Amino acid sequence: MKICVNSASGVEAVTKREIYKLLGIENLAAINGRIVFDGEIEEVALCNLYLRTANRVEIVVGEFAADNFDSLFDGIKDIEWEKYIPSDGKIIVNAKSQLSKIFAISATQSIVKKAICERLIGVYGGQLPETGARYKIEAAINKDFVTVTLDSSGEGLHRRGYRGLVGEAPLKETLASALIQLSVYNPDKRLVDLFCGSGTIPIEACLIAKNIPSGLYRDFDFAKWSAKNRELLLKLKEKAESEIKWEKEISISGFDIDEKQIRLARRHAKEAGVGDFIHFQRADVADFSSHYPYGIIISNPPYGERLSDRKEVEKLYKTYGQVYSSLKDWSAYTLTSVTDFEKLFGKKADKKRKLYNGKLECFYYSVMGAKPPKNE
Repeated sequence: MKICVNSASGVEAVTKREIYKLLGIENLAAINGRIVFDGEIEEVALCNLYLRTANRVEIVVGEFAADNFDSLFDGIKDIEWEKYIPSDGKIIVNAKSQLSKIFAISATQSIVKKAICERLIGVYGGQLPETGARYKIEAAINKDFVTVTLDSSGEGLHRRGYRGLVGEAPLKETLASALIQLSVYNPDKRLVDLFCGSGTIPIEACLIAKNIPSGLYRDFDFAKWSAKNRELLLKLKEKAESEIKWEKEISISGFDIDEKQIRLARRHAKEAGVGDFIHFQRADVADFSSHYPYGIIISNPPYGERLSDRKEVEKLYKTYGQVYSSLKDWSAYTLTSVTDFEKLFGKKADKKRKLYNGKLECFYYSVMGAKPPKNE
């Protein structure tokens, strides 16, 4: 079967590296955030369980050209839906269209579902009660070419299961993990988030350091499709739990000036099973210091759109830069939409990468410290 892994704009390269490390598949192409490769249900399960930066994992069930509703209906009905959906499956259809003659989304969704139901009624007979497991189907039309996918994830993969409540301007877990993987962080390094909010970056770093899969504490739609799929997921989770590095010593800290956010961060870390491994503390960025000569800062500070006005952002970023300049040989990675970040921070970035925090265009600024000796 064809498997499609979706990831956010700017993150595709990280997701491809994850897939290579997980499955050994090389030379993958990412087109419009979609990474497609061949695999079986085990690869579907592995991707859902382990990929930290993917948005969701889908199965490509059909592809065909269609420039009117009749050809769309026929193309959908020709798909062998009985291979995927049982007689009681709950069918949910979404559609999207770009640069195509078919553009009415609501009508498209109705026609797609009607075609699926006609096919299944012809196979199973009678009515379709839709009382069973959920089957989320998407018909994506681009330049009159239809790609039909079946969502294996259910909830987006950024929903790890530990963050029931969020603070102001929450950072998605998938993006937080990408920020970490785009840095020089490894579990032997000290990591600090000076604007940790509800704790997402430190928690994701701890999951990486402890080798805890991002999907370990949640469920997926594919596991509800059959007892065999459920058994496969439980088996993979059991293996994953045996490989967690609970004894690995790490140094991860999160600071924020808002005590409410710090309480939330501690709660989320506890829900993620890593509450004992991360130090959270209410503190102003101006008060941060460290006697350690090497370390990494990864932060998503306020941008100013909603959390503070421009003067406050200028003051905050200047203070942040002054604190960084006092840290010997540390590296700093900062995600922000503030376009004059380097000027305010007082140091030109060694590298910057365009990323999107939700729909907001941001840049990820990397300011590199000296490389520590191997014994550090």
